[in-house]
Amino acid sequence: MKTVTVLGGSGFVGSSLISQLDQAGYHVQVLTRRREQAKHLILLPHVTVTECDIHDETALKNAVSGSDVVINLIGILHQTGKDGFDQMHHQLPKRLAALCVALGIPRLLHMSALQAAADAPSAYLRSKAAGEAAVLSHAPQLQVTVFKPSVIFGTHDQFINMFAKLIKLMPVLALAMPNAKFQPIWVEDVSTAFVNAIAQTNTYGKVYELGGPHILTLKQIIQQVMDTIGVHRPIIGLNQTLSMLQGAVMECLPIQLMSRDNVKSMLVDNVCQQPIANELCILPTDMAAVIPAYLVQQNPRGAYDHFRAAAGRAINARR
Repeated sequence: MKTVTVLGGSGFVGSSLISQLDQAGYHVQVLTRRREQAKHLILLPHVTVTECDIHDETALKNAVSGSDVVINLIGILHQTGKDGFDQMHHQLPKRLAALCVALGIPRLLHMSALQAAADAPSAYLRSKAAGEAAVLSHAPQLQVTVFKPSVIFGTHDQFINMFAKLIKLMPVLALAMPNAKFQPIWVEDVSTAFVNAIAQTNTYGKVYELGGPHILTLKQIIQQVMDTIGVHRPIIGLNQTLSMLQGAVMECLPIQLMSRDNVKSMLVDNVCQQPIANELCILPTDMAAVIPAYLVQQNPRGAYDHFRAAAGRAINARR
């Protein structure tokens, strides 16, 4: 049984990926700073959770040693300190790839971001591009595959769920960059891409864009969330100047929902240049088919309908 070590495995995407890796028969080691963060994964039969400070070179080396595959999902949306993006998105992948080579670990799968580029408008996207270049520089000695997803949605996402909460709380939505384009992709499809790529030799040294079946503006996504939860609010679209001002204000809040760097990321359309590659064996799922399952209880009527439907299925199952 091959051992797959995952950095960032206790998060939103990681939890989905760990489950799929477990089902596929891999032995999975999840590296986490605090074991408590990954307690929901401990019960999976082929999963072990290891506490590790990924910034400690010796600790990271000891943790990944003996792995057949390493997967890096580490990423942050907001800058932490002056060099947060560089440390997490560039220096960490760079050190990790070098460790894999030194330890003879043959396979590394790395999570980047759609529209990451050296000349991108945001520090987030530029740091992601630097991380891509760092891991790819070790090919072909290291069998590297890079994935660049658009915005990812799913049951525990911090995107659709955040907007659903804001819609319920705010009488009017002042929306930054309302015409920014995205190609939302389901977290399970992203995880499937990783799992399917592990043993596919024709994915070595390649970079894959991942996007869903539809391109939507941010305003269209918000409207779809409103339709799903049955709560509608007026949307005031902000121009670039006001969007940057909103980002500057939100940077000062205790809980950072958005920053000026996030606004800069939205200056480029977050859409794929080509369909998902055939070798990944994915038929991307429409967001409209998924989000009702986890947003339906955002309103009393939806919760009642969900309960009634579940009860009906239970009765039918007994017959």
